[in-house]
Amino acid sequence: MVDTIVKETEEKMKKTLEVLRKEFVTIRAGSANQSMLDKIMVDYYGTPTPINQVANISVPEPRMLVIQPWEKTMIQPVEKAIMKSDLGINPVNDGSVVRLVIPQLTADRRTEIVRTVKKKAEEARVSVRNIRRDMNEEIKKMEKDKTVSEDESKKGQEKIQKLTDKYIKDIDDVLSKKEKEITEV
Repeated sequence: MVDTIVKETEEKMKKTLEVLRKEFVTIRAGSANQSMLDKIMVDYYGTPTPINQVANISVPEPRMLVIQPWEKTMIQPVEKAIMKSDLGINPVNDGSVVRLVIPQLTADRRTEIVRTVKKKAEEARVSVRNIRRDMNEEIKKMEKDKTVSEDESKKGQEKIQKLTDKYIKDIDDVLSKKEKEITEV
């Protein structure tokens, strides 16, 4: 019983780390990356559709993305979606493709992005701690209901604490890697 809770705890913590990694991938660090566009939805005949499902996205240069819609009529909606997004990049439309030139990050912008990244990492840490608290409460409840012994309860809580420490360290590692990527000129 306690082992199932420990497994469930690890699954939830793993998901938290994955979500953080995915969020970090979409945060630009001065170089072009296709996943920067992952959150952008294009109006495809009245249906919000991910940009990568209506166009081919390529990275011809380290600081440029080229978006080539599969239908010529989609150039305007793609351009509009990028302008409305929080990317902060103006698209250049030449009639057949949309180009995004990623500007060099200023020192202020780098500092701002690092602050955002740290905030997201802290949210992930809080999430991991909340998972620990919830799962420990479940184990304590089982102990109170006499479905598990006091020893099993203690062992389960120790395992959950070890998982918490491991995932918080993983979050810190992912954060320092992203920080380094952002501050690199």
